[in-house]
Amino acid sequence: MDYKLQVVGVQPHLQQMGSLHDQPIHEFDDHALFPLETDGQKTQSLNVVELSTTFAVGGSKILKNGLYRSIKTVVFSNKLNLLMPFGPLAILVHKFTGHNGWVFFLCLLGITPLAERLGYATEQLAFYTGPTVGGLLNATFGNATELIISIYALKNGMTRVVQLSLLGSILSNMLLVLGCAFLCGGLVFHGKEQVFDKATAVVNAGLLLMAVMGLLFPAVLHYTRTEVHFGKSELALSRFSSCIMLVAYVTYLVFQLKRQRDIYVHINEEVSENGENVDNDDNNDEAPEISKWESVIWLAIMTAWISILSEYLVDAIEGASDAYDIPIAFISVILLPIVGNAAEHASAIMFAMKDKLDISLGVAIGSSTQISMFGIPVSVVIGWMMGREMDLNFQLFETATLFITVIVVAFFLQEGTSNYFKGLMLILCYLIVAASFFVHEDPPSPDDSQPGT
Repeated sequence: MDYKLQVVGVQPHLQQMGSLHDQPIHEFDDHALFPLETDGQKTQSLNVVELSTTFAVGGSKILKNGLYRSIKTVVFSNKLNLLMPFGPLAILVHKFTGHNGWVFFLCLLGITPLAERLGYATEQLAFYTGPTVGGLLNATFGNATELIISIYALKNGMTRVVQLSLLGSILSNMLLVLGCAFLCGGLVFHGKEQVFDKATAVVNAGLLLMAVMGLLFPAVLHYTRTEVHFGKSELALSRFSSCIMLVAYVTYLVFQLKRQRDIYVHINEEVSENGENVDNDDNNDEAPEISKWESVIWLAIMTAWISILSEYLVDAIEGASDAYDIPIAFISVILLPIVGNAAEHASAIMFAMKDKLDISLGVAIGSSTQISMFGIPVSVVIGWMMGREMDLNFQLFETATLFITVIVVAFFLQEGTSNYFKGLMLILCYLIVAASFFVHEDPPSPDDSQPGT
């Protein structure tokens, strides 16, 4: 009876709504029996739909905000990134005009900010990987621009461009980058001499001398004509020496990381024994700005884009040399390393002006050590895998230049202090080197696979 009354009471309201006018009354019988339970189920289902919709909308907003923040941090936080559009412009110029001079110049401008951002992404990733893996990442990606250019040059058979560009990177870091850091730091702190860790500088200078040894013996063997098998002993010695240099560099890397960790633990023990809680502002400043996966993604994007532009850059080197009447040696030793060392240049100057000269020295001299003990041997090994006769015979003029540069820098570092005068002297030495390569013509070699040299 109550059931019928409920049905009769509901029917007029449904008829007034007009949406269910033609449906029989008995279709609503089961719903009318348990109205409260049905309402609860409907409310619960509506809440689930609303909650899922909210999560979907919120997740989409979080993703968009995270993407916007990441792009803003990586792309729009550095004024040097204003040069990024020159990369696509270089590709357009190559497609429509084929003017190698302009393509080379635009590629140089386009790669410069990418090299700096590649170093930034590597530093951000090192926050999450720890010191050991972070050191390996810095060794691998710190000079990735030079290595990518070298790989494309090896692919095209331009072994001399590879040798000269890697040599130029060492000279640029030791003379120009370190000189600018000493000069700017000395001008900012002109009332005192800045101090750095002399022990670390001596170790790096020793490794650089070892690299000079690795490059000197194949050249001496070639020019004294004392090879057991002419043309083969020199190449075999270069490959063997490259493997030894890689072993030495990996050992040095492990030694440095363990030494730094021991120093860090020792300092923490002293702080805990004294019961003093030191608040270091530098640690607060050195916090990651992007997440781990953002760093990996940006690292892949920058590396891929540098690879694309490097291919156009290498293809345009000979055309640019002819168009501007500039020796290939000058382009390889002076112009290419300036692009690859953009990140080191800016970082070294910035840290020197903050009186953090140990970091500046690690950036400049450490990068030279990476190229000489890691980049050059890896290029020899990669050329070996490609079937290219890439060796350590950098010719007499280039080897002598490197040897003298290492000696000069070692003398400047032996006191463990720096000032603006030392920085100015290093910059002037680099200008002499640049002028020397501008008037230097690469001697032709019968086994040189690069045309036009």
